[in-house]
Amino acid sequence: MIEISATTPFTTPPAWAVLERQLFDIMDQSVYPFLEKYTQPNGSLIGGEEIGGSEDDFYESFYNWPLLYLLGGGDHLLELAVRQWNAVTQQLTRMGLVHKEYARRDDQFHQSESDIYFYLLCLADPTRPEHLKRARRFAGFYLNEDPEALNYDAAHQLIRSPHNGSDGPHMPVDDGTRSYNYSPGMARYGLPHYDIPGITRIEDLKDPTLARRMGQAMAKRMSRGDVVANLAVTSLVTNAYLLTGEEKYRRWVLGYTDAWIERARRNNGLLPDNVGLAGQVGEYIEGKWYGGLYGWTWPHGFYNIQMAATVAASNAYLLTQDASYLDLPRKQMDRIVALGEVRDIREGHMSLDEHWIGQFLALGDGHETFLVPYRYGDAGWFDYQPMSPIYPVALWNLSMETDDWSRIEHVRQASQYDWTKVFSFRTKEDAGHEQPWTRFLAGGNPTYPEDILRATYSQVCRRLTLIREDQEATTHRNPHRWQETNPVATEALIQLTLGAPQIIYNGGLLMSRVRYFDVDRKRPGLPKDVAALVNTLEADRTVLQLVNLSPFEPRRVIVQAGAFGEHRFTDAQYTGRTSEYPGEIGTYAAPPPEQENRRASVQDVRFQVVLPPGTEITLDLGTARFVNRPSVTLPWPS
Repeated sequence: MIEISATTPFTTPPAWAVLERQLFDIMDQSVYPFLEKYTQPNGSLIGGEEIGGSEDDFYESFYNWPLLYLLGGGDHLLELAVRQWNAVTQQLTRMGLVHKEYARRDDQFHQSESDIYFYLLCLADPTRPEHLKRARRFAGFYLNEDPEALNYDAAHQLIRSPHNGSDGPHMPVDDGTRSYNYSPGMARYGLPHYDIPGITRIEDLKDPTLARRMGQAMAKRMSRGDVVANLAVTSLVTNAYLLTGEEKYRRWVLGYTDAWIERARRNNGLLPDNVGLAGQVGEYIEGKWYGGLYGWTWPHGFYNIQMAATVAASNAYLLTQDASYLDLPRKQMDRIVALGEVRDIREGHMSLDEHWIGQFLALGDGHETFLVPYRYGDAGWFDYQPMSPIYPVALWNLSMETDDWSRIEHVRQASQYDWTKVFSFRTKEDAGHEQPWTRFLAGGNPTYPEDILRATYSQVCRRLTLIREDQEATTHRNPHRWQETNPVATEALIQLTLGAPQIIYNGGLLMSRVRYFDVDRKRPGLPKDVAALVNTLEADRTVLQLVNLSPFEPRRVIVQAGAFGEHRFTDAQYTGRTSEYPGEIGTYAAPPPEQENRRASVQDVRFQVVLPPGTEITLDLGTARFVNRPSVTLPWPS
């Protein structure tokens, strides 16, 4: 591992660097008020048993605490993250929802939201024995290694039920009593099926007879066979591969992903959302390619289908270096974007309108922007909503193709609002600022680092105020309350320090350009006092600035190519000081700075940077992407 030393003192600490370290500091401490307000001394969530909900509501409350640690947050975050995962798992086990430390049965739209917590724990601390044991066990539920959880049909390459987990596929026999009743919370998603006699609108489900009729149809159509949301399981199995390197996990991911790609090919490129146990699309829905659970018709359509497609494609690409896998999400997105129109946001119902707060704020007094259909039913495409920037940006982050950047530009130009503006908000996915970030990378938004760090700081302060003033912390009955008050927000730090968009919330692994390790403390993340900014991302180039704000202590940091070492640095160009510093005692200023260009051959997945007190360095790094076998191996012996 080569070593590069910073020799340039900063005359003025960069504002972004100061703000970045302040954000680390405030979030390091923000977890304590949250724990005090919402958890028992053993870490379990207060009132969880009475409130109920699904597993994801519990895990999501802490999911990004290990992420903050591996970015460079405090040492305490790792142990707290492990403790909270264990406490939640034990609590859910007592509630009967979890068995063998994994959900007994759930749909993968929700289960994948829980799983990202575990993936980040494994990445933050890959040598912990229980992480390895769990990763093997969880993946084994889908490799049929547990006789109680035979979820997978290898012959037809399908997961046997939309609801699956440690108890195996859940395929209940319909006894004629199942109902799907009207509820105000679900009404915005409309009907699961539009061809049930006597049911034409959601309000019809207030009739018990009609509600039972819909429930029976759902039991027949949505309880057996595979659905596209199950593609999120590829991350569960990829995670096991990253920890073990065992080929069986790689083979499973590729076989399962390839099966869905073939189904999409037979459906003119568009992913069908359901497959019967005999391997036939539409087997239980009169031959329709739409109508499965978490499919094109109900409840979210493109929103979660594109997440599943992107997750599976990114895992397959990571494991093979075969960029053709990215055609899977690319084709879904192209089909939807081609159907988009500029519309008035006031004129149509949006089932996920809370997700578009950034777009609505950017529109200001305007009302027209580019909308695309998210769902498809018997009457065709419907539910027009803004095109989420998450999807084209995630694709470009993986491919670095000019055409994929053009896809971002197409959406930007059609959107009819300013993509450089930064607004302070935090969505459930801790995302939504992809627009101003990509404009920063394009060179048209130079103050973005400072703007997004200030906006994030204000969001942490807001959530701490919500926690402090919450008078119903022990009496509420809202399972989402905990995730809605979690004060840790990592989107800005991922973008600025790792050069990556936020992870795909429904099951994605962290796909970043760089990653850091603290040499002296032998742990992941930026060392104390060190700030990082990735300001250029190209297919074969990464430009990174590192600053040591400490005036007292030198810092040593290892820079790794890719979250999983999947990339390689070829060379490094930087400037070195040739003038004297700090000058003679008794002089009033340092001599004028003089520098020369320097170059180092790296040809490795990692290199080390030494940062003396009060110095900075900008590294222009040649980068060969997706050329190494990925793993979570640490840069020192375990």
